[in-house]
Amino acid sequence: MTITRISFAALAASAIMAISAQAETLRLSHNVGDTTTWQQGAEKFGELLSEKTEGAYDVRVFPNAQLSGGDQMKQAEMVGRGALDLVVTSAINVTPLVPEMAVFSLPYMYENYAQVDATTQGDAVKPLEAILDEKGIKVLAWGENGFRELTNNKQAVKSPDDMKGLNVRVAGPMYIDVMNALGANPQQMQWSETLTALQQGVVDGQENPIGAVIIPQQVYEMQKYITTWHYSYDPLFLGISKAKWEGLDADTQAKFQEAATEAMAFQRQISREGTDKGVAFLKEQGMEVHEPSPEELAAFREATKPAFDTWAEKVGPDLVKSFQDAVASAQ
Repeated sequence: MTITRISFAALAASAIMAISAQAETLRLSHNVGDTTTWQQGAEKFGELLSEKTEGAYDVRVFPNAQLSGGDQMKQAEMVGRGALDLVVTSAINVTPLVPEMAVFSLPYMYENYAQVDATTQGDAVKPLEAILDEKGIKVLAWGENGFRELTNNKQAVKSPDDMKGLNVRVAGPMYIDVMNALGANPQQMQWSETLTALQQGVVDGQENPIGAVIIPQQVYEMQKYITTWHYSYDPLFLGISKAKWEGLDADTQAKFQEAATEAMAFQRQISREGTDKGVAFLKEQGMEVHEPSPEELAAFREATKPAFDTWAEKVGPDLVKSFQDAVASAQ
């Protein structure tokens, strides 16, 4: 009996090893560090996919855009041509490939999460998903980078006049126009280079979401001031190479979709929870937090309107209107 039990255990172990050896490894790239909600969402997707496919797939996560040489803008293009399997990236980082993706981040498009969800979890994103599909990327689910807040080391920013002359790191072309409209000096820079630039004073500040980036990347250790102006929103999406997707049978596609939907719902939740607690935490860390009044926000909105109008034309008036209609429906 003992020998039989030992033999059974050995066979079971061999079977597990065989299944593990047969698992297909998928490479998933994302923009930022391994302490962020981006990483947690990506890891959750890998866990769920492994469970749902009984170990048939192993998702290996690569932070800091390692697989694209640190170029966060290049990741989506690599997925589109099949050089990468999966990507978690933010909309603004895909604008060089799909300019229409800037619609999410138009200055002061949103005021709250209900308005955000009315677009990212509704029909408004369908045209964007169709464009990405044409570029070889199948969007599986939408997550959250969040409302982008301004940090800097020079002074409290309470009005557009306070922005004049600030050297601010930005992620993409639209933000260059926004910062120029405010009188700042925008510096487009990869995130992998930004923390060093902040430490060395190459730039005075940066703008990013609290829960997804500022806290987990410890930006508060390098910056004194933060203005929670909610001036721009940035979603994430989890995308898969269309070639990889079309090589899956319908049952496996359904399991990928389920895992992605659940993982990005989890990622949105923890990002928002981190943001909710974030302001108090940043104050504890010694940051001076300015939460603008409605009048101050109106001044920032007015100052950035030229950039809104310029990019609304580039994005396409019909797409912008569909987003504005969705936002209005959530009022």
